Amino acid sequence: MGIWDKLFGEFVDVIEWTDSSVDTMVYRFQRYGNEIKFGAKLTVRESQIAVFVSEGQIADVLGPGLYELETKNLPILSTLQHWYHGFESPFKAEVYFFNTRQFVDLKWGTKNPIMMRDKEFNMVRLRTFGTYNIRIDDPAKFITEIVGTDGHFTVDEISSQLRNLIVTRYTDILGSSDIPVLDLAGNQGQLGELLTQRIAPEFKDYGLELTKVLVENISLPPAVEEALDKRTSMGMIGNLDKYIQFGAAESMQNGSTGGGAGSAIEMGLGFAMANKMANDMNAQPTVPMPTHTTQAHPAPAPPPLPDTNWHVAIDRKAAGPFDLTELQQLATNRQISPGTLAWIDGMEEWKSIESIPALEGLFEEDKAEPPELPNS
Repeated sequence: MGIWDKLFGEFVDVIEWTDSSVDTMVYRFQRYGNEIKFGAKLTVRESQIAVFVSEGQIADVLGPGLYELETKNLPILSTLQHWYHGFESPFKAEVYFFNTRQFVDLKWGTKNPIMMRDKEFNMVRLRTFGTYNIRIDDPAKFITEIVGTDGHFTVDEISSQLRNLIVTRYTDILGSSDIPVLDLAGNQGQLGELLTQRIAPEFKDYGLELTKVLVENISLPPAVEEALDKRTSMGMIGNLDKYIQFGAAESMQNGSTGGGAGSAIEMGLGFAMANKMANDMNAQPTVPMPTHTTQAHPAPAPPPLPDTNWHVAIDRKAAGPFDLTELQQLATNRQISPGTLAWIDGMEEWKSIESIPALEGLFEEDKAEPPELPNS
């Protein structure tokens, strides 16, 4: 500092600090040679605390208010400065202003995914992000343990340490919680409260108060999220046949405006719809023709058997779909019988195979077998 700074300091007898930033936690009042005039006025505003440091020792801690720096108002400082007789002269001391308001919306999160066991997905990796709020609770401990002689201490200088502390304790809590991954979203509030209670005593060791911890997001790795999205999409589709019909109808309605990849998708849906309609037509039950026909009017040939989408009841459970070849194999292996219930799309209810004309041919070989010989 130059001569003008020294001369200006001699006339300044008001000590105060107005904070124009949002991240300053501690500010040291700047005076030439740390000289403070006897009788100077000290203004400590709400959400502030002033700390006098003389000869490396904390002399006084003053809360909000207006103070006149005299011997009777600063008994501890007077003792340190040896003012036994009230000697009125400038004294050297450092004045630190502490911002005691809450510092909110401070970010924390896991740099690397947390490995944990899950009942449904076995082993998963989770990322978590959130915010936390702090305030200075014990200025003397904070300046001793953290600030030191820093004249302008900001949140950024300690946020990394606090963030690492939160992540470490959060990992322990999450690993021992035994909460399924899909239920974590419904327990984020409880996780934040538990984390606040667990870490608050450790913040006290720094002279800080941890007022709140929020868990805002818990996410899975992209590959797992993609698999979950597919699983969810399959559940939302529901009836695949109706979905194909809807898609085909949409493609025909918007066919004139589509092109490129959209046209290819619409064409595929159209083919699927055509196959679906063909299967539905083949699945319609046939009506037995009368047997008293004449040579002039021969009976028409029965419709072909449907090839696919047959469901049968095996061990009281629905199995399928099967094509005609697979049904024939089941009949050969005695896994189904003429009394076995069967169903195909288009039928109103399950019916026994022997009552379905389209499946009469499955057991013709059984009918052709001769009965057992009587005992002689």
